[in-house]
Amino acid sequence: MKRTSVLLALVLVALVLGACTAGPNELRNVSDEDGDVAGFWKGLWHGFISPFTFIVSLFSANVHVFEVHNNGNWYVFGFLMGASAIFGGSGGGAAARRRNRNC
Repeated sequence: MKRTSVLLALVLVALVLGACTAGPNELRNVSDEDGDVAGFWKGLWHGFISPFTFIVSLFSANVHVFEVHNNGNWYVFGFLMGASAIFGGSGGGAAARRRNRNC
């Protein structure tokens, strides 16, 4: 009985995690209405402003956090770099731990 419940729990976890995976972006490398495809620099900017964009997107159907008309991995890399810079990245936590050891 215990073995069956563990197996059932694993299957349920696999299904839940599988439902969370991202699907393909059909608008990748497709120009938007202005003829632009977002690249690294636009991704970096969107990452910087992502906290503010998220708040605005809660109240507006026309504002989105992530640009779907992008060039793929370079846009995502820029977005992650910008978001990690605005949220402190990993260097801030390491510096805080180092200061605490010296006290």
